[in-house]
Amino acid sequence: MSSDSALPLSPRPATPLLDQIAAPADLRGLSDQELRQVADELRAETISAVSVTGGHLGAGLGVVELTVAIHAVFDTPDDRLIWDVGHQAYPHKILTGRRERIRTLRQAGGLSGFTKRAESAYDPFGAAHSSTSISAGLGMRVASEIQQSDRDVICVIGDGAMSAGMAYEAMNNAGALGKRLIVVLNDNDMSIAQPVGAMSAYLAKLWSGGTYTTFRDVMKQVAAVLPEALEKRARRVEEYTKGMAVGGTFFEEMGFYYLGPVDGHNLDHLLPVLRNVKARADGPVLIHAVTQKGKGYAPAEAAADKYHGVSKFDVVTGEMKKAKSNAPSYTKVFARSLVDEATRDDKIVAVTAAMPSGTGLDLFDRAHPDRFFDVGIAEQHAVTFCAGMAAEGLKPFCAIYSTFLQRGYDQVVHDVAIQGLPVRFAIDRAGLVGADGPTHAGSFDTAFLANLPGFVVMACGDEAELVHMVATAAALDDRPCAFRYPRGEGAGVDMPEHGVPLEIGKGRILREGTKVAILSFGGRLAEALIAAEDLETRGLSTTVADARFAKPLDEDLVLRLAREHEVLITVEEGAMGGFGSHVLQLLAMRGALDGGLKIRPLCLPDQFLDHDSPDQMYAQAGLDASGIVGAALTALDAQDGSGLRPRGVRA
Repeated sequence: MSSDSALPLSPRPATPLLDQIAAPADLRGLSDQELRQVADELRAETISAVSVTGGHLGAGLGVVELTVAIHAVFDTPDDRLIWDVGHQAYPHKILTGRRERIRTLRQAGGLSGFTKRAESAYDPFGAAHSSTSISAGLGMRVASEIQQSDRDVICVIGDGAMSAGMAYEAMNNAGALGKRLIVVLNDNDMSIAQPVGAMSAYLAKLWSGGTYTTFRDVMKQVAAVLPEALEKRARRVEEYTKGMAVGGTFFEEMGFYYLGPVDGHNLDHLLPVLRNVKARADGPVLIHAVTQKGKGYAPAEAAADKYHGVSKFDVVTGEMKKAKSNAPSYTKVFARSLVDEATRDDKIVAVTAAMPSGTGLDLFDRAHPDRFFDVGIAEQHAVTFCAGMAAEGLKPFCAIYSTFLQRGYDQVVHDVAIQGLPVRFAIDRAGLVGADGPTHAGSFDTAFLANLPGFVVMACGDEAELVHMVATAAALDDRPCAFRYPRGEGAGVDMPEHGVPLEIGKGRILREGTKVAILSFGGRLAEALIAAEDLETRGLSTTVADARFAKPLDEDLVLRLAREHEVLITVEEGAMGGFGSHVLQLLAMRGALDGGLKIRPLCLPDQFLDHDSPDQMYAQAGLDASGIVGAALTALDAQDGSGLRPRGVRA
């Protein structure tokens, strides 16, 4: 025996395992202990990557163990794994062959911040709006059976997404069809379950195994032949047994076999349940996993809301790296203005759909808590809820991102517009939003709202105009209205102390010219003014007007611009069919196009633009100053002094 054989041995550092995972199949040869190590390394890699790129951190950290367990048990990508919303999919992307690109998240040409079918076979369904997973998953399972394959479909849906009616519509249909479908309820807010422990984990394992299933079936058969009083008692015992941990009977009434709650961070709990479900499930199953948002990173655990979406940050301190600016964001300008109006008018109420801080209404909540309502991820309900309040004489402001208002469009038409109810829609994130990409772009609201009879549709050219539009909406009490504003900071203009209601349907002229007229609707006004300066240096006298209203149009202003200028350019940060289309309709009907007016309606192109910085996206769309100048020169068939067309001009 060597002389040092009795010396204590230092523990060997664990060999990194994540480096050996090229695809989920590599997980399936690992032991449960090794899977726990992979989860720890995956959490560290997620934190490191998001510190570089920014993005949605807390949600991903909360599902690290779930991600590892599902991929280790099921045969993805043949088995379909659907992440509801997609905020939590970063660990999934790392495990599915995209680790080398994970630090390109939300960057130009890089990985999407959400699941995306075109990006990977492991993303069978694109998701960025919530509550779609069960519907899509059920469709995939039915398709699998019709095509005589037997793949599993696993849907991971958060407790917040369960507040949307679509999730229950899907569960009701799934329960009625009785198809094998696995739904994992990721409960990260303890909104349903009490804290879980060893007993509930043990019961979940027992219920997912064959013994309890057989016992329960036998008990139901016995109960069916008992006298009524004993049958009721037997059923009560069964329901109570399941209800010790959580109200699982609710899900079972929907036709799902309920399992849980289980500790979503404990692989000793998760793996046996998933394996049992894979081996034995013959209908829809709901696994209730309790997790912690931001798990494993102290700053995120301590401030889950703050770390839902983050900018670049220092991993050690958690401090976010944001450029400092004295200009307030449009969101904050809206919120402060609404608080000011509500202080002077006790009929004003504010409603949001699970976005109190995102819409700025957390400020309203602090100032007027009895008049603030967060209805959860339920935009359809939010709209009709506001309609009900408006019908009774209140002044509801419904603050919803443009992209999410799409979910409530039928209610906007049927419950608000047809009845002429004065609901005020504050439409945040109008236009392109950068890193969140096409799923979150506010592209379509002008088109789908300005087509509704009786609707007033406004867009602010700067943050001071937004203050006045809040006041305009508060004063407008005989019809519905909407005002849209972009994401990010304003231009730093002088701000009014209080908003002053605008004359409905009246725009304004900011500079006068004679050759080219630029008519801006919304947040491109600053670029229009820069373009006008450029055109002036080329000897092209240019007018810039701020339309303010897409509906009703300022007809006198539009006709005057058409009459007094050779070129009329409309500019908007929305899709075709919006403001420019209304201007063209007016000019055509009034014969204003007969005299040779050169008109160029600039809007978002007829495509979904991938994520990039907002400035680059607007340049690509031709909606920056250079694009506006190029449109004017093309209309005039002119060239600049160098003989070269400016950037953005097509020959």
